[in-house]
Amino acid sequence: MASPTYSCRAIVLRKTRLKESDLIVTLLSDTGAQRRAVAKGARKPTSQFASRLELFCEVDLLCSEGRGLDIVKEARIVRARESVRCSLEHGMAAAPMAELLERTTQPSLEEPRLFQASSVAFAALEEASRSGAPAIAAAHLLKTLAFSGLRPALEGCVVCGGPAQEQARGMMRFSFHEGGLVCSRCVRQAETVPVSAATIGWARFFLSSPFATILQEKAPLGGTFSVLRLVQGLVREHVGARLRSLELLFSCGLFGDDVE
Repeated sequence: MASPTYSCRAIVLRKTRLKESDLIVTLLSDTGAQRRAVAKGARKPTSQFASRLELFCEVDLLCSEGRGLDIVKEARIVRARESVRCSLEHGMAAAPMAELLERTTQPSLEEPRLFQASSVAFAALEEASRSGAPAIAAAHLLKTLAFSGLRPALEGCVVCGGPAQEQARGMMRFSFHEGGLVCSRCVRQAETVPVSAATIGWARFFLSSPFATILQEKAPLGGTFSVLRLVQGLVREHVGARLRSLELLFSCGLFGDDVE
């Protein structure tokens, strides 16, 4: 009996080698759920999949259901994202976006808005300047956390819900464990670290603004990387993972001294 087939639109998040010429592709489907499928012969130069299942591509797929992994039967490129892969800066910014999606999505958990937001984010990354690429990554990472139920509390105290005021020297108290700002009254109830009010301001902007607005704003690299480090701490605490691609972004040296 033939296996049931299905079609879907998806973004390629990861490729893993299998046997001599096959690939396992990890996908964010248009339902927002994660799918993993085998593309047989995809590593052969003559394969139809060789150029159609590149990282960050948006594709239309026809797959057949398998016992373990599904099988890719056909693939058609919708958006190639070639400019992202061809630029080292853009590719470095895209990698944490894909890695966090892989870490937070599940086969049984659907969130169509996550796919829509990710599709728009990768499109915005194509339009961003090389120095503006990290801002798109920061915004997408924050939005991905929010869609995954891990939205950080950036407006008020995560403990009591009251206002979290700026303290001396322009600093605010932030708890990675609790997942947000902590006011002066609750600071003894949570383990906190000092974070500049400017960093919180940029995090609020990235989280609440459309990608088109973020493209126009041209956030400073220093502020952007401070937000990315905030995201890194949240991911470690609440996803239980190290985003290795984000750590590489910090240490790659592509964006100069402003990342320190």
